[in-house]
Amino acid sequence: MITSPLSVAAIQFEPEQFRKKENIQRLLTLAQDAAHHGAKLIVMPEMGTTGYCWLDREEIAPYVESVPGHTTERFTEMAASHDCYFVLGMPEVDMVSGLYYNTAVLIGPEGVIGKHRKTHPYISEPKWAANGELGHQVFTTPIGNIALLICMDIHFIETARLACVQEADVICHISNWLAERTPAPYWINRAYENGCYLIESNRWGEERGVQFSGGSCIINPDGEVQAWRDSGDGIVYGSLQPKAVLRSQLTTRRPDLYKSLMTQTFMWNPLDFFGLYSKSPLPPGKRSRLAVAQFEPSTDLSTNVRHITHWAEAAAKNGVELLTLPEFSLTGPYRSAESAISQQHKSISTLMALTARLRLYLVVGMVEKTAAGELYNTALLVGPDGVVGHYRQTHLSADSRLWASAGDSWKIFDLPCGRVGLLLGEDLLFPEAGRVLAMQGCDIIVCPSTLQLPASMSHPGTKIPHNYPISTAASQYHWLLPRVRAGENNVYLCYANAHSSGLSGIFGPETFAWPRVETLITDTQALAQLDIDTSNLDCGYPTNVVRRKDLVAMRQPHYYSLLIKTADSD
Repeated sequence: MITSPLSVAAIQFEPEQFRKKENIQRLLTLAQDAAHHGAKLIVMPEMGTTGYCWLDREEIAPYVESVPGHTTERFTEMAASHDCYFVLGMPEVDMVSGLYYNTAVLIGPEGVIGKHRKTHPYISEPKWAANGELGHQVFTTPIGNIALLICMDIHFIETARLACVQEADVICHISNWLAERTPAPYWINRAYENGCYLIESNRWGEERGVQFSGGSCIINPDGEVQAWRDSGDGIVYGSLQPKAVLRSQLTTRRPDLYKSLMTQTFMWNPLDFFGLYSKSPLPPGKRSRLAVAQFEPSTDLSTNVRHITHWAEAAAKNGVELLTLPEFSLTGPYRSAESAISQQHKSISTLMALTARLRLYLVVGMVEKTAAGELYNTALLVGPDGVVGHYRQTHLSADSRLWASAGDSWKIFDLPCGRVGLLLGEDLLFPEAGRVLAMQGCDIIVCPSTLQLPASMSHPGTKIPHNYPISTAASQYHWLLPRVRAGENNVYLCYANAHSSGLSGIFGPETFAWPRVETLITDTQALAQLDIDTSNLDCGYPTNVVRRKDLVAMRQPHYYSLLIKTADSD
């Protein structure tokens, strides 16, 4: 636990291949500068001692080193003299097995405290390194609880979440990040959704034709970027404050519903896997048009029905097949038990007639009252043939907990446009929710919402010369949480927010696709639509990213058991 303000630093550095001695000396100089400046936790880039783009084991062999070893001893001496802590990135050799690893080492005044071997390799590591086998630890130190992640690790919601459930105060993420403006939205998401600090040390420059992104930074637990650097060697300074780490989300997680995180549904060809025993084959998929409407639900049900009819008719005229409307779009927000309705209410019949007439599917939100008198925050899917199904919110907000019961199951539905999973508002803040739906083969996640997300982080533009069409220009909407949710799960995400909260949109399944496949509504009441494709080429293997799900297939679930541990677990 952080008990007093802690000065920290992220070092941005461009190492040079085949010049390990010079790289280490430059890192020592920068680290000493940071220590003289008062930094007590100093983080350096992935593979900072050697450079990154190695061809094979033979080429990197002269530069690997054991941990502890000569290099870690040099940083230990400096840590002892300045009473500080370092995170160092380097290629490691295991002296017993002879295997090489991409490693982050935590070093303190007494020596090596611990290390993390990269568990989720990028395309480069398999050329020379083995997958890390040490799992995801959090190291307790006098300055706080410290977690280590390396570059690609943080693409996976599970790795930072493991740090969170082990009560990390700060994630030290060292990287050789590329192909987008930084600070990267993934970095911001991981700090925000886990309520902890993130110190990002990224390299910059070019190596073997690969352009790295820079953008080293300090990110607060609320997602705000405290300080950052665009390009060039240098040091980013920041401060970690006691009591700033937000652990409240730990108490509202639903580990009982996360058991499937321990499986790997995309290990085998998903076209075969989901069709096994003829139980739940993926729908064929096709080209379709989706839409979301952003408006403010009224407290009057009949007014809301008129609004829904208006947006549905506008969508149908444009050939939309699936329209998502905001949370509580049918009933309005909860006011009293009398404002709740059952699924047999006459307004549902009105919606059934509407969707039959317009030949489209509609997702609306409602305060539901069951025959037993229970109240739920519910999303209802209605189509040309009637009510398709419903989903009851599983992660309740503080306000919803005052009146609603929590749902106890996930819901997916196969429609002509693809396999669709339902979430509601607050669920989006919990990365496990989208992941569970993706692992069930969803092509599309729809999320009616009245969520007050943090303001989108803007970006002033970068001097890093990324290759076209990667954007280097300024952006008002650089970080959007729903966009990251779509990309990390390789799904289309339909996010329909209330007008007062804004930033509704449909976000595409590839994080690094340029130009972005998405549509966005900022601060108006409007309809936004997007043409999507969930079809697959006529062959036995997945050719569409929503069916292939690269970022789901590369998960390492054997490390994730803590994520399903409940309070009453042994």
